[in-house]
Amino acid sequence: MVNFGGWDMPVEYSGIVAEHLATRTVAGLFDVSHMGEIEVRGEHALELVQHVTCNDASKLAVGQAHYSGLMTERGTFVDDLLVHKISDTHYFLCVNASNQDQDFEHIRTHNRVGAQIENAGERYSQLAIQGPKALGILRRFTAVPLESIRYYHFAFGTVDDVECLIARTGYTGEDGFEIYFAPEFSEKLWSKLLDAGSAEGMLPCGLGARNTLRLEAAMCLYSHEIDDTTTPWEAGLGWICKPAKGEFLGREALVRQKEMGIDRALVGFEMQDRLIARDACTVSIGGELAGRVTSGSPAPFLKKNIGMAYVPTACKAPGTEIAIGIRANQAPARIVPMPFYKRK
Repeated sequence: MVNFGGWDMPVEYSGIVAEHLATRTVAGLFDVSHMGEIEVRGEHALELVQHVTCNDASKLAVGQAHYSGLMTERGTFVDDLLVHKISDTHYFLCVNASNQDQDFEHIRTHNRVGAQIENAGERYSQLAIQGPKALGILRRFTAVPLESIRYYHFAFGTVDDVECLIARTGYTGEDGFEIYFAPEFSEKLWSKLLDAGSAEGMLPCGLGARNTLRLEAAMCLYSHEIDDTTTPWEAGLGWICKPAKGEFLGREALVRQKEMGIDRALVGFEMQDRLIARDACTVSIGGELAGRVTSGSPAPFLKKNIGMAYVPTACKAPGTEIAIGIRANQAPARIVPMPFYKRK
C-alpha cells in the first residue's frame, strides 16, 4: 500500500506481471475510487465546459463521453479528463485524484456564465473491470444491455441492484467498463465481481499493473507525459484539441504554436538491451542531451522494455537511435511508433 493523491492505494495484490497478463488475456478488476468527479449543471453547462476544455463537447450526444484537456490560458494542461454528457444541461467530469480540488477551483474561477458546479468526488466510488472477458463477467450482474454500449458511451442502470453509471471506457488498452456508484456499496460490488471473475482467472489489480497497462497502450499520465508545461500538440494529443470550435482557454496560444510548429514531441522507444528505462532517465541523441524519459518500465505482455520521452521534433522519426542514461550506462534504444500495444 502507498499514499497516492491522499489515498491508501495498492501497488499490487498478487504481482504486477500476473495482474497485467490477466487483464490482457482474461480480465482485471481495479478499485479506482480515488478518481475525482466534478458535475456541471444548468442552462450554461455546455458553455462552461467548452470554455475550460480543448475538445468540442458540443459534438457529444447524450450518453456519450470523450477524452479532453482542462486547459490553462497558455494552452497547457491543468489536467486531463473524461467528459460525459448526461443531458443538455448536465455534464459529468472524471478527473485525476490528486488534481480534483485544483481542477474544481480552476473551473469555478472561470465560471462566468453562472453554471452550477459540484465537487462530487465524495459521492462516488469507481470500479473498473477491464479485459477480454470483462463484458461477460459484468453481464451476470445487470440487465443493462452492455453489448449495445459503444466505446466511449455510457448508460445508467443497476449492477447487483446498485444504481450505477456504466461507461465503456478505460485506461488499459482493453475493452471494459468503468462503474460509478455510491460509496456505501463499494465492498459489496467489489466482492461480488471478484468472486464471479476469479473462476475465469480475473485478478484484482493495483497501481503497478495500471501503469504498465496504460504505458503499453501509450496513454498519457498527468505529471509524466502531460502537465502545465506541455500542450496537446507536443503530447501527440492534437486529436482532442479543436480550435475550430471557437473560444476556449489557451486557444490563441495553441493556434499560434500550431502555426509556428512545435520544438519537441512525445515519442515511444524500445530498449535494445536488457536494461530498463525509468522515469527521469536522460535521453541523448548523437551524444547530445535531448530530453528525459517521462515513463519507462518493462512491458509484460510485449516482453520488451519500453518508454516514452520528449525529444526535439527533428529527431522524432521511428527508427531513430537514442541512448538512455541508466546509472553509468548509455543504453541503446530506438524510437518506435505508438501505441506499443493495440488490442485486436
